[in-house]
Amino acid sequence: MLRMMMNSKLHRATVTEADLNYIGSITIDSDLLDAAGMLPNEKVHVVNNNNGERFETYIIAGERGSGVICVNGAAARLVQKGDIVIILSYVYMTNEEAHIHEPAVLIMDEYNKVLQTIVETPFTTVI
Repeated sequence: MLRMMMNSKLHRATVTEADLNYIGSITIDSDLLDAAGMLPNEKVHVVNNNNGERFETYIIAGERGSGVICVNGAAARLVQKGDIVIILSYVYMTNEEAHIHEPAVLIMDEYNKVLQTIVETPFTTVI
């Protein structure tokens, strides 16, 4: 049996652009991808804190150090520049792996720079 578990999260990233006329996806600064262990073409969930919208898309690598978080294509209708989003990646793993997996949570500032990286201890909750 395999379980789908959160692998990493960009928490409170700021949308820098929304491009309706681009062919789908979300462009993310390559430095952020490296820090989060995310890859181009990887499927991600995006949650918009401003309006509650949730959607799935895939990653395009953006310019390093740019801080870009650009929602492209039809999903651009679900965000506005300046919205705060959470971007989540997942991995499949065995039950045994899931019990020891430690996902990375990157807390972002308003310029999409990493303020803090938290490695979550397996099976804990925030109180």
